[in-house]
Amino acid sequence: MSQGTALITGASSGIGAVYADRLARRGYDLILVARDIARMNALADRLRREANVRVDILSADLSDLAQMQSVEHRIATDDTLTLLVNNAGISLAGTLIDTPRDSLTQLIAVNVTAPTLLAAAAVRAFASRGKGAIINLSSVLALAPEMFDGTYSGTKAFILSLTQGLAKEVVDKGIHVQAVLPGATRTEIWARSGKDVDSFPGDWVMDAGDLVDAALAGFDRGEVVTIPPLADEAQWNALQDARLAMAPNLSRREVASRYR
Repeated sequence: MSQGTALITGASSGIGAVYADRLARRGYDLILVARDIARMNALADRLRREANVRVDILSADLSDLAQMQSVEHRIATDDTLTLLVNNAGISLAGTLIDTPRDSLTQLIAVNVTAPTLLAAAAVRAFASRGKGAIINLSSVLALAPEMFDGTYSGTKAFILSLTQGLAKEVVDKGIHVQAVLPGATRTEIWARSGKDVDSFPGDWVMDAGDLVDAALAGFDRGEVVTIPPLADEAQWNALQDARLAMAPNLSRREVASRYR
């Protein structure tokens, strides 16, 4: 049964390519977005053959505003679109103190600006139809920024906050929004940023296929936040409960007594 069309960014390899495979087998037609046309064509050919779905290729560098706008336009004008997977992301070779300005600008463009604008385009399109879904790839580093480069972690914290806020905004519009928080996952992002994923303890690194399968299980359950590596769901629930309990006390006329 056709599920409509899913647009996946960063779809040429890694997590994005696995999402393409899994969604095609669920009956979604696909729009693959990435820079590597050759890889996308190879993936598209395989999925057309194996899953008998329509697969379109959209070459775009999401750090380039004009190219990113072409993806926004496709989202806004494709009436078959039912799912956006904001997967594209990059990491840094260094930390904030030793990273060139251009690299920081590119990181923010790909990890923050692009998913925000694409989600905005998707929400407008889906709201007009009363249905649709958005999957945003965040990271466990949104919850533990001290474990890694704070700049990259900050971009992923933004995605988590964006998703949680957006989920409340669209709860009555027939739109489901999910943030997926992977831990270390075996993809090419490590080599591209000059890091060796094999330097981590072996039991830290998840296979991309396992990650996506777990994420989709969370999607099917209607979760707003899915953390595939977290075995004890009660820990996340406790964090959520503590955060929400604190919320009524975060904006007050009076300064807290400890600061007087």
